[in-house]
Amino acid sequence: MSGSIVLTVVSDDHPGIVGTLSEVIVDHDGNWTESSMMCLAGKFAGILLVQVPEQRVTSFISSLEALETEGLQIVAQRSHVSATVDTTREYTIDLVGQDRPRIVREITEVLAKHDVNVQELETTVQSASMSGESMFMAHARIFVPLEADLEVLQHDLEELANELMVDIELEG
Repeated sequence: MSGSIVLTVVSDDHPGIVGTLSEVIVDHDGNWTESSMMCLAGKFAGILLVQVPEQRVTSFISSLEALETEGLQIVAQRSHVSATVDTTREYTIDLVGQDRPRIVREITEVLAKHDVNVQELETTVQSASMSGESMFMAHARIFVPLEADLEVLQHDLEELANELMVDIELEG
């Protein structure tokens, strides 16, 4: 039986971080199953899911803690997610508009009101090609409960888009 371990990793960016992590995983007969990693402002940040044989979990976590001497800050948490009946539909949201504070908060308030779960969120700020203004762009993968009223959710997002003066697209 394997244990599911979710790792979050933060470090000053430098070559070899992913190699070091994969070496520890392999040394403990683990399997790297999912991950998302990137460099932001000179920092490496990543989250990954690892499967490790149950009898190796304790030594695996100890080995990860030892990497702190190499400048890696790692939080390891066991996942105890059990299989459940799928009670959601998957959608995406794409947003583009002039950058300003609180955009993410205001959108997530609408989503929370409808019990929507944000699975993935990617955001960036770029200069607009013609005007040079800072443009905020977001792409989210969301899970909407089956009982949610999609028309009301769409209406609430459109109303917010008008208030924020952004374009929001909800696609299923």
